[in-house]
Amino acid sequence: MVWLVLVAALLGVQGAAGREKPKELPFRFRGGTLGPIETCKGVLETSSYELTFRCGTDAIAVPYSSITLMQYRADVSRKVRKMKLHWKLEPPVGGGNENRYFTIIYNESGGRQGLVLEVSPAAMRPYLAEIDLRAGRRIDVQNHEVYQYR
Repeated sequence: MVWLVLVAALLGVQGAAGREKPKELPFRFRGGTLGPIETCKGVLETSSYELTFRCGTDAIAVPYSSITLMQYRADVSRKVRKMKLHWKLEPPVGGGNENRYFTIIYNESGGRQGLVLEVSPAAMRPYLAEIDLRAGRRIDVQNHEVYQYR
């Protein structure tokens, strides 16, 4: 178990150090209780104590210690929608065959907040282990593997 955590930590450090700033902004703001009221493209920065989404002049910082739920799915789950959050920008409805919505639910300003970012699986992959380790909790990733029975 300790060996697995050590390997994951090393991969996270290598991933963060080896990752260059992307030429194209991979994350798109698609919904939130705080922040802009329209979609915009930006970057997700990870530090030792918080995630920060930056798009234009707007920035949303989410301390890892305040996160209660993280999901990476093809849609925004029913569980999140039933929370009745006060969205400034309502996240889109719909699904598909590929994960694309990174949803974070966290506590701030005396209430529950939500942030929904759209990101391709290729762009999200380097962040998954790093965020898991830094937040101390797992991102619930929807599985789309197709099993064929013979």
